Amino acid sequence: MRKFIVSLAAVAAMAFGAASSANAAGGVHAPQEKWSWTGFFGSFDKASAQRGFQVYQEVCSACHGLDLVAYRNLDALGYNEAEIKAIAAEATMIAGPNDEGEMFERPGVPADRFANPFENENAARAANDGAYPPDFSLLVKARATGHGNIPYNFTQWMAGRGTASGADYVYALLTGYDDTQAVAEGKYWNAYFPGHAISMAPPLSEDAVEYADGTPATVEQMSRDISTFLAWASEPELEQRKSMGLMVILFLVVLLGLSIAAKRRRWANVKK
Repeated sequence: MRKFIVSLAAVAAMAFGAASSANAAGGVHAPQEKWSWTGFFGSFDKASAQRGFQVYQEVCSACHGLDLVAYRNLDALGYNEAEIKAIAAEATMIAGPNDEGEMFERPGVPADRFANPFENENAARAANDGAYPPDFSLLVKARATGHGNIPYNFTQWMAGRGTASGADYVYALLTGYDDTQAVAEGKYWNAYFPGHAISMAPPLSEDAVEYADGTPATVEQMSRDISTFLAWASEPELEQRKSMGLMVILFLVVLLGLSIAAKRRRWANVKK
């Protein structure tokens, strides 16, 4: 028993130390937002995700890739085949080699993954004063942690709370800039970035995009929409996983009921 208590204390100390390290680095835990996909019956807000995709295309894609997502995956957000073909065709892909052994350029097709804005990491750093813009494919999932940097448990994971915590961070980061705060040259003050000094300039400004559905493009709205889109990109199977999980739970409940009924029937004539 004593060994168990000592082990428990050690785990608690490690967790506290991790949280303290994060706070010492200047990071602030992002406030918890309300997202449509949280809860066992939650699902992605397709309209918000589509607006977020527009923000990505018009603002974020200049620096950040989406290497693990294919254009054809956009059908899950409500885009039809013709729209997906048109979106993919706007991208220029490097293909080949051809019969002469040379690489060539061609328009993108739905089967292609999103075109990366840079050929390699060195090119990306050279274009961004040495800073490397992270790929957005798994950004939200990578930031999915629990309170004090402790991972979410299975129930929270099934309910989508892990992905939501990553979206909390993205939303907070995009809305956390403050140009009244002093910071080193070439850096920008952000309340939710470790150390508060970030190399990325504020990417969003009022009416930076013109939403096709007429939604006012405030910084907060664009931040919420791009967070929703990136949450979907990081975990597109979330809705399917929830559906499968609920079906399994229902099956187990029915199986339990049948097992109890069979047991009572089998032992009904047995004297106690």
